[in-house]
Amino acid sequence: MEQNLPKNIAVIGGGSWATAIVKMLIEHRELPEPTMNSLKWWVRSEEKATYIREKHHNPDYLSTVEIHPQSIEVGSDLKQIISTSDILVIAIPSAFLLNSLEGITADDLKGKTIVSAVKGLVPHSKQIVGDFFMNDYQIPEDQIVVISGPCHAEEVASEKLSYLTIASSNQTIARHFAGMLANKNIRTVISKDVRGTEYGAVLKNIYAVAAGMCNGLGYGDNFQAVLMSNAIREMKRFLRTITDADRKINHSAYLGDLLVTGYSQHSRNRTFGTMIGKGYSVKSAQLEMKMIAEGYYATKTVFELNQTMNIKMPIMDAMYNIIYKNLPAKFEIEKLSEKLV
Repeated sequence: MEQNLPKNIAVIGGGSWATAIVKMLIEHRELPEPTMNSLKWWVRSEEKATYIREKHHNPDYLSTVEIHPQSIEVGSDLKQIISTSDILVIAIPSAFLLNSLEGITADDLKGKTIVSAVKGLVPHSKQIVGDFFMNDYQIPEDQIVVISGPCHAEEVASEKLSYLTIASSNQTIARHFAGMLANKNIRTVISKDVRGTEYGAVLKNIYAVAAGMCNGLGYGDNFQAVLMSNAIREMKRFLRTITDADRKINHSAYLGDLLVTGYSQHSRNRTFGTMIGKGYSVKSAQLEMKMIAEGYYATKTVFELNQTMNIKMPIMDAMYNIIYKNLPAKFEIEKLSEKLV
């Protein structure tokens, strides 16, 4: 059975998480007996691809990660890279996914395994990435895989011990791909809760923005602990409503990912929220960060999704009021504090 597993891998995206995944896969590729035949990396511009090929690092993200040209092929022709790959690891911010895939058809993706490393909803359809590929590109459900944390790209780059959950209804594929990521610094766990882990990765970004806002407003650790304990219960209510599965919400793919995103100095969503709490406008915070905070986009799409489900989500509602209705963060968080237990 082993010889029939997909072994030609491509990472699609040029950001920090894509770079971290590339690092993990390069380490596996350079083992004496790797379970992959080829490794490719798509970045948007040929200028950037040339720079990586010549300088052996990403000029924009995680520049300490060494890209070994003998182990990976870097290019900007997406159609060509897709055509010669079996597993496509999608690591593009959700807001730009549709634009990045322009010109790619269902026929181009036929027979491919899609690995979602995107922690957001596709804005135009409010779908998680797995559902987007199933509905728009006819990818079978058993060819969808999801990577979830807790795992910051910066800590992967600095080789700190990290844990990943690999979720798929096809446990053979999940184990196969997990084996390509695992090394002395990366531990992997297999899950069947594909939709739950993907929605959880979306929601935790919203709650990390909230944690950042409270930090920026001067709230202390005591309040942050209450906020996070309410956030995991809010996540549990949402996941239980939108996707029925046997899950333990206190496992690392849910609670662990929430905690690291809410508390870590590496969290761009927390950073974005902190800036808002300190008085930055949404636009000025985004301009100064120069990085994508998925929680900004997720807040709107989850809020709109919840208009028909009416799940009790006071933290998410407060974030929507602040970010999209421009209501003062100070007063919205004060109102929220009365609803927390």
